[in-house]
Amino acid sequence: MNLDSIIKNIDPVISNILNRVIDGNHISEDETRELFNSNGIELNMIVIVANHLCKIKKRDIVTYVVNRNINFTNVCIKRCGFCAFSRDFREEEGYYLPIEEIVRRAKEAEKLGATEVCIQAGLPPKMDGMLYVDICNAIKRELPDIHIHAFSPEEILYGAKRANNSVEDYLKMLKEAGLGSIPGTAAEILDQEIRDKISPGRIGVEDWIKVVKSAHSIGINSTSTIMYGHIESYTHITKHLGILKDIQKETRGFTEFVPLSFVHTEAPMYNRNLIDGIRNGPTGVEVLKMHAIARIFF
Repeated sequence: MNLDSIIKNIDPVISNILNRVIDGNHISEDETRELFNSNGIELNMIVIVANHLCKIKKRDIVTYVVNRNINFTNVCIKRCGFCAFSRDFREEEGYYLPIEEIVRRAKEAEKLGATEVCIQAGLPPKMDGMLYVDICNAIKRELPDIHIHAFSPEEILYGAKRANNSVEDYLKMLKEAGLGSIPGTAAEILDQEIRDKISPGRIGVEDWIKVVKSAHSIGINSTSTIMYGHIESYTHITKHLGILKDIQKETRGFTEFVPLSFVHTEAPMYNRNLIDGIRNGPTGVEVLKMHAIARIFF
């Protein structure tokens, strides 16, 4: 029994969507939501089709990067409900690595085979706005060939404000200093109502989009992310995927999509029950759906 004959025997709505996908058509957010609401044999077929699309495009080729994460401070002015990493500057657990130590760790990573360093951190109070530029310059002086993947849209917005620069000009300075790409983190769910609940005061949807598009426009590519399994619905997820897809159509600047499961352990909004309906992360089935359906949608 081939793929076409199996698809014909499932729910006709899902069958029609999957057949259109196999024929090379894009699907709408409404159709994507239908896929997210599927279970049983329909979900099995969604996974099979997603894998089929991957095989056609990538065959069995898998690529990877040897990377070291360097989180230079956990001190942060924001109080995101999902974050178990950040500390107030008055807390004993707060730390702040000097630039020399950041460079040392990058050099250590390069000696062990790393070709890339990923640098992200908290947003420390009264930060020198040129700190991110100085970090890139210092690393590139010692390791001119290493790729710097650093600074979320939240950090770039914060750095630009601290340096009294526009986002566009600040990104240009970072690029000149050696920044190669940025992580598309700080996205969580690109729905302002959800953001106002899980991370009030954090970068808004419009600003996140602006930073990412501005980076792409000057040749700084980025990843894209989603954090799911907390209070969002499938409607919020499909809206988020739609925003990412629209950006990609315009800029072609996303290198990958990274689904991030909400980790409830030590997350304040879960442990303190700060938000009604908060969940303890996605189920295994939801993880499967996210990876398969995002592959089909994109």
